[in-house]
Amino acid sequence: MTVIIFAALAAGIFALDLFIKNHIEKHLQVGEEKPVCGGRLLIRRYHNRGAFLDAGKQRQKAVAILSLFLTLVMTVVFLSTFSFRGNSTLRAGLALLLGGAYSNTYDRLTRNYVVDYVSFPVKNQRIRRIVFNISDFCIIIGALLMTLGQNTKGKKKKIRRK
Repeated sequence: MTVIIFAALAAGIFALDLFIKNHIEKHLQVGEEKPVCGGRLLIRRYHNRGAFLDAGKQRQKAVAILSLFLTLVMTVVFLSTFSFRGNSTLRAGLALLLGGAYSNTYDRLTRNYVVDYVSFPVKNQRIRRIVFNISDFCIIIGALLMTLGQNTKGKKKKIRRK
């Protein structure tokens, strides 16, 4: 049952992000910007042809292959966590990370770029130019949860005797 819940979380992230990316592709021009959430966020269509912050955009094929390889490795790690009891934090982190990784890898393989669409309306233009998608946030949160889950894995609660 636990496998289904965490697999559904990863699939839900993939589906939601894919839906939003397709909507953005249909309704916004590249570079077009729309404020949302009372101006706290900007929706902007951006095609990321590399990895994080366009790193490796000159080697798109290598980035796509590496992305696919790492996603497959993390899938094996995710599935292997169900061979032992406990540690839902680690599994939740892996599910978030995988949902995001599947979505971005899918984009790299089918579109040859990743659709990014969220940025922050700050004064610093370097930061304002950075554009994310939901998958990116899930990957970051998932990695954090994995780290927290890994740190609590071997620790046992101390029992005080009176």
